[in-house]
Amino acid sequence: MVTLELPQARRLAGSVVLGQVVVTLVAAAICFAVWGRVAGLSALAGGGISAAASGVLAFFAFGSPAGADAERVARAFYVGEGLKLAVTVGLFVLVFVNFKASFAALFGTYIATLFVYWIALANALPSLAGKAGSGTTSAAKR
Repeated sequence: MVTLELPQARRLAGSVVLGQVVVTLVAAAICFAVWGRVAGLSALAGGGISAAASGVLAFFAFGSPAGADAERVARAFYVGEGLKLAVTVGLFVLVFVNFKASFAALFGTYIATLFVYWIALANALPSLAGKAGSGTTSAAKR
């Protein structure tokens, strides 16, 4: 079993949000340079929606103090996920109602920022597996 300590989980969540911001800015710059202002702003909006929603999730899900009971932690994750969904839907509606968007840039960047989760998890798993493996090995040697 692989466990993730709260400070490590908070750093991972923060790195996901930071990675999403970086992907958003790069995609927006590329879209602006290649396709113009509307595409650049659309990419900025799409990635911004994802980063804002992830930030809300990270804030609420990892806001519990270290050592909090499991029920409180689970409730915090449920609240965080619910708020993430609400923020995502709300911001998409706001963009659709108030902005002439390039849908390819908007959704392309939104989807690109979702891949940051996969990349962050893939990068975190080897180090977590190594810690779990070393704990199992040392327990087996005793």
